[in-house]
Amino acid sequence: MNHAHTALLLAAMTALFLAAGWLLAAEGGMVIALPIAAATNAFAYWNADRLVLAMYRARAVDRAEAPDLVGLVEQLAERAEIPMPKVYVVDNPQPNAFATGRDPANAAVAVTTGLMRMLDTEQVAGVLAHELAHIKNRDTLTMTVTATIAGAIGMLANFAMFFGGNRDNPLGMLGTILVTILAPLTATLVQLAISRSREYEADRVGAAICGRPLWLASALERIHAGSRHIDNHIAEANPATAHLFIVNPLHAHAVDGLFATHPAVENRVRRLRALAGQHGPWG
Repeated sequence: MNHAHTALLLAAMTALFLAAGWLLAAEGGMVIALPIAAATNAFAYWNADRLVLAMYRARAVDRAEAPDLVGLVEQLAERAEIPMPKVYVVDNPQPNAFATGRDPANAAVAVTTGLMRMLDTEQVAGVLAHELAHIKNRDTLTMTVTATIAGAIGMLANFAMFFGGNRDNPLGMLGTILVTILAPLTATLVQLAISRSREYEADRVGAAICGRPLWLASALERIHAGSRHIDNHIAEANPATAHLFIVNPLHAHAVDGLFATHPAVENRVRRLRALAGQHGPWG
């Protein structure tokens, strides 16, 4: 993703947070909102990866325990020109995968047991290349910070609804209504816009890393088919983490529209097939 575009989106999220603080308690609300935003960002930066891995009960594996998986990650990380990430396995029947970490030097990739069982080696390579592309592009940090600020805006909105907001602000009670409804909605839309665009870019970069766009296209189709029929109970209980996965782990069956956390798989596959037609196998 274009880094300037990402910075603008994050700036918009922070502005929404400060605006919500003002509507809640005028200048005093903004003064309170600013350190809260800084604290939540700092916490997310240093701890989000460990929290996500613990939430999904991910288990670290090494070359002795999973030689094929770790060897494949090592080979692809070398092609991507990034440090070797830690490798985790999640005991879950749904085929899926995600990456996390604040930067390429402190990153991890996790695959489910369902993915390892249902996909062949070439498809797994396509999936891992996609996740390494997220690490290379620093998408995991961007999405974590965005999601955290969106959650904080929602928290302020709840305060506004409970305490009635700042009735002395220029918009009066209308301002309170706006912060309770529009701020969290806008924050969500910005978050989902980042998610959709980053998936397309990770598909493109991942195809270049593994050298075979059709490997990833085939993997996406199989994961999508499996995820529609196999539950991921932890993801269902924590839908804010759904955007981390290569394919939406929830059973919303959303189209490639306004509220989709991921682009439609059909659209992603079509783009990958077009890449294969343009480039063929990449070196």
